[in-house]
Amino acid sequence: MPPEPFDTDDPPRDTGSLRSSQRSSSNSRRLPRRAAARKPAFASTLKALDDLAAHGARISVRITDLDRGTAVLSGDDFVTLPVAGLGVVPLLIEVAAAFEAGTLDPLEIIDRSTVERVAVGGVWQHLMAPALPLSDLAVLTASTGDALAANALLARVGLPAVRRRIELLGLSRSALLDRFRDERGPDDAPHFALGSSRELSEVFAALVNSQAVSPGVSAQVAEWLSLNHDLSLVASATGLDPFSHENDEHGLLFINKTGRDNGIRVEAGVLAGPRAGVSYALIVCFDDLSIMHRLRVHEAFRILGTELMEYVF
Repeated sequence: MPPEPFDTDDPPRDTGSLRSSQRSSSNSRRLPRRAAARKPAFASTLKALDDLAAHGARISVRITDLDRGTAVLSGDDFVTLPVAGLGVVPLLIEVAAAFEAGTLDPLEIIDRSTVERVAVGGVWQHLMAPALPLSDLAVLTASTGDALAANALLARVGLPAVRRRIELLGLSRSALLDRFRDERGPDDAPHFALGSSRELSEVFAALVNSQAVSPGVSAQVAEWLSLNHDLSLVASATGLDPFSHENDEHGLLFINKTGRDNGIRVEAGVLAGPRAGVSYALIVCFDDLSIMHRLRVHEAFRILGTELMEYVF
């Protein structure tokens, strides 16, 4: 089903927790929230996604206006698809919840030698430090998509605990299936994680609105995700520094996480500017037959990012 725009002309709702801690200085300059509803309805994004679908891609997309709680753009947002590394978000939520509950010590040291090696991504495998505390592993997982760090966290908290957390978050179409692996054999789960764009968008909205487990857990996970270095897809339109974008001088609030695997590109996050705020998620599963196939997918993400910037500014 091709994505369709939604009418956003609904009464606004309060989302004070979204920006109160980081963007208080920009609130006085905010334009009326309803101004965002007069923005173009993502026509270029629709065209790009329709083109991908015509070439056989499976697409799930969701954009939610945070001030109104209504869908701005939605297409097959209920469909469960592989989400690759974006599946670490519920893992990070479980780790933060355990930190807050006191059942896990943020300074507990994990030795790299106790974790099976994996080289699909990340920096810990290249560092001299043979051991790191759990809190640092969470930073590496969120900021660089470090597969080894994520596997260490998963081994410590346990896959059943993360699955219970996913259930408690009310995510019926999401799952963390396995650890990261360099190669997946016939006896392994076919993917690291699954999800739908609707639920991914909801999770990020809950994080910035202090509703994921608790305000403390929400703030901790949002802080980790604000360090993410991958701004090459939707986030490429923001103009933010990939290595330092926690406090933007133009009043832009942004957190995101991406997922990448063979034939899979995913991004979810929150983007808020002076005019509006949105949570968003886009999943594209495609035949990665050539560099042009891949670049066409990446361009669709960047078009979405440009129109999101137009919406929030």
